[in-house]
Amino acid sequence: ANIGVIARHPAFLPFIRHALTPERVRAHFIHVFDGPAVVKRYDVPGIHGLNFVLEASLGGGGIASMRPDPQGKAYGQILGDFNIVNMPSKEDILAMAESD
Repeated sequence: ANIGVIARHPAFLPFIRHALTPERVRAHFIHVFDGPAVVKRYDVPGIHGLNFVLEASLGGGGIASMRPDPQGKAYGQILGDFNIVNMPSKEDILAMAESD
């Protein structure tokens, strides 16, 4: 499964990248893996984003899967429930970006 995360502003991306490590994403999705829990994170620089690949997480995928979401379409919503803590406010981050 692939999950894309796009920062609403380029200044937010370092904070998102720091919070959404492959290890933390793996722990958040540990319940979906059929085998070894492997999560890879890739930068998507043109859109200030990240792409996560969750290997062996779809139960075969498509018609081969007995899961209610065989293509992982809900995974983005699940990741949306991830709490990012100890982060400056949106206004503070934008002010820091403007001062650079």
